[in-house]
Amino acid sequence: MSAPRPRVLVLLGMLLGFLLGAAGCGVSPDEEVALGREGAAEINAQLPLVTDPVVVRYVTALGRDIASRTSRGDLEWQFQIVNSPEVNAFALPGGFIYVNRGLIERAERLDELAGVLGHEIGHVVRRHSAEQLENQQRANAGLALVCTLTSVCESGAARVAINVGGAALFARHSRLDESQADSEAVANVIRAGYDPDGIPAMFERLVAERRGRPTVLDAFFASHPLEESRVARTRALVAAYDPAHLEGLVQDTPEFHAFQSRLSALPPGVPPAAPATR
Repeated sequence: MSAPRPRVLVLLGMLLGFLLGAAGCGVSPDEEVALGREGAAEINAQLPLVTDPVVVRYVTALGRDIASRTSRGDLEWQFQIVNSPEVNAFALPGGFIYVNRGLIERAERLDELAGVLGHEIGHVVRRHSAEQLENQQRANAGLALVCTLTSVCESGAARVAINVGGAALFARHSRLDESQADSEAVANVIRAGYDPDGIPAMFERLVAERRGRPTVLDAFFASHPLEESRVARTRALVAAYDPAHLEGLVQDTPEFHAFQSRLSALPPGVPPAAPATR
């Protein structure tokens, strides 16, 4: 085998140095909050949100009660209800949590909603969104340099392969993130005094509903990979705790059902207007 040409060695050295430098650049906590705030402003302007003060106050109080006991309790946590019948919930960097009305209405007990919020809070505590941004920045920077220095990106097939490979990498990360957020959720709700059994109980209900009405849950399952094995894993996480630590934890309250009834009585959300065409 012939030795690499000097120019190739120089280019490889440049690429390695660039990637190592990029790997050292991360999203700071302040940048994370700023990104989340910017994203929240955009979402709040485009998605139909529940504005009933009593309903919003209940979710905010519950969410902040759970979040305040985590390692990132100092964030200015914000909680919003998306006025949509779809089942979904998501977290933006920096402590901006959204849960769809459709998911809240499927909860049968307070600890199930607490588990949903505890899970999304777990994503923020673990900085999953920030890490995804960092990974994407590094991947994009590396690919841009490779495309600049070589002809690898000139064919359409190569570009498709690169895009698919990058998407698969981030999808694997998101499955790991979901597992970590489940672990965080169990710890989060226990610290706040809620029964962690609500987490697998809600998962079981969603898995069962997917069998009968799969399209209703498309949005949730697209962003929250969920199978029977994940239900079993969350039950195992709960079972690993000393039973003494689980005694007296709150499963349900009349206040939760009053909140749920008030939410159900609100008019349905108005979908965002389609952009004007010229």
